[in-house]
Amino acid sequence: MKINKKEIIVTCAFPYSNGSIHIGHLLEHIQADIWVRFNKLFGNKVYFICSDDTHGTAIMLKSIKKKKTPENIIFKTYKKHILDFKKFNIIYDKYYFTHNKENKILINLFFDRLKHNGYIIKKNCKQLYDIKKKIFLPDRFIKGKCPKCYSYNQYGDNCEICGAFYKSTELINPKSVITKLKPIIKKTKHYFLNLILFKKKINNWLNLTIIKNNILNRVSEWFKKGNKFWDISRNNPYFGFKIPKEKKKYFYVWFDALIGYIGTFKILCNYNKKINFDKFWNISSKTKLYHFIGKDIIYFHNFFWPSILEGSNLRKPTKLFIHGHITINKNKISKSKKKKYINFNFEKKNSDFLRYYYASKLSNSIKDIEFNIKNFIKKINNDIINKLINLISRNSSFINNYYYNKLSNILKYSKIYQIFINESKNISKLYINIKFNKIINTIMKLVDLANFYINIRKPWYLFKNKLYNNKLHMICTMGINLFKILITYLKPIMPNLTLKSEFFLNIKLTWSGIKKPLLGCKIKKFEKFLERI
Repeated sequence: MKINKKEIIVTCAFPYSNGSIHIGHLLEHIQADIWVRFNKLFGNKVYFICSDDTHGTAIMLKSIKKKKTPENIIFKTYKKHILDFKKFNIIYDKYYFTHNKENKILINLFFDRLKHNGYIIKKNCKQLYDIKKKIFLPDRFIKGKCPKCYSYNQYGDNCEICGAFYKSTELINPKSVITKLKPIIKKTKHYFLNLILFKKKINNWLNLTIIKNNILNRVSEWFKKGNKFWDISRNNPYFGFKIPKEKKKYFYVWFDALIGYIGTFKILCNYNKKINFDKFWNISSKTKLYHFIGKDIIYFHNFFWPSILEGSNLRKPTKLFIHGHITINKNKISKSKKKKYINFNFEKKNSDFLRYYYASKLSNSIKDIEFNIKNFIKKINNDIINKLINLISRNSSFINNYYYNKLSNILKYSKIYQIFINESKNISKLYINIKFNKIINTIMKLVDLANFYINIRKPWYLFKNKLYNNKLHMICTMGINLFKILITYLKPIMPNLTLKSEFFLNIKLTWSGIKKPLLGCKIKKFEKFLERI
């Protein structure tokens, strides 16, 4: 397959800086990391970036509770998040946090530009006000009943049960988180992005970048309900960047988090002077920009983010890859629920196992993925240990013990080898289109075929009858080569296993090297790669 090298920026949604990474978060970051690893393996130039989302009311509340500064909390969380991702081989070219000087400069610049171009207006609105504390209440300082599904104990911006977005004044029986009193409705002034001005261009962009009709319908429905303005400011108290020339107003966390994509890339460019920042963000850029996000933040990325870019005369994303949530017993995993769902040390067992399991479930669908620990253990033991590792174990033992670790010079029965390499085109397309579950299905069919080949050739029978001839040598050499192809296909998904396999095979696995068999060369003595769970 001809490789047309592309220059690509890939991002994940920014994890919020108020707690540890859990296995629900890992789904998105593993999905993106697999896609990035494949593109790099395929020859594309990819810059993989992400940051901690560090502003907003939740951070402020936590700092008050812990009696620490917000800066202290976000920096500690940032360091822990880096370690969490590292344990699962999620490797960013730049991972940072949004509370930084570069981001502040860019947010002020975007605000001034959008305001100058007539896209931002300041107008009166109604907001909930705590009469005892004498403050306007940010969304996270309010709790009440969801106006859509009537679930109790929901925040003032969106419902964690049904996923609905609404105004805090729409909450049923709202109460202040601080005083537990019912707030009053009071007038205040805020800055708004005039979204109606972008409707036509954003709809055209959505039709080009998103195929799923249900997503398009959700955005259209949002517009029909009269949501024409987006409030991008918040009153004091708030942790974030202050709006210039305003004493008690801050930029809304989502406004600065979205611009944080550009800020994080700018910081990467400051470290790597060879990267041309303008080349990636100018309106006529030929480079690619892909965002991996969860379905709960569609509105921010499908409408608000491209509107900011359009109004600032910058390029828009090439595509959004949207996924569902991880559920356990049909319940979404959430930091705020503070439940310990699984007592299982994934990274200690082997982080490849979770990466493989997620890959076997991931497609381009936005359906939720149910995590089942019994199914997880069964799948790893059956697919990886019983089939894939068994393939290399039984073939390498003959090569190690009777042929001085050296492979045959001849690859006989090459028809099966051709079947394996012919799948490279199909698998590469599946990687590009994030149909990872189909990749796993295809690979496991090949694993079964490889084991079937060894079973019918019966190298152990030749050994038992002391037929240490070229036939036994060639059969086991074929087994080693089939394993090599399989590991190359799995390289983006299982980096730990890949490193062990590359050491064992004495080569670096590349996509372009799939067709070239290992012949007449030495391999290492096989040692157990992985343990059963």
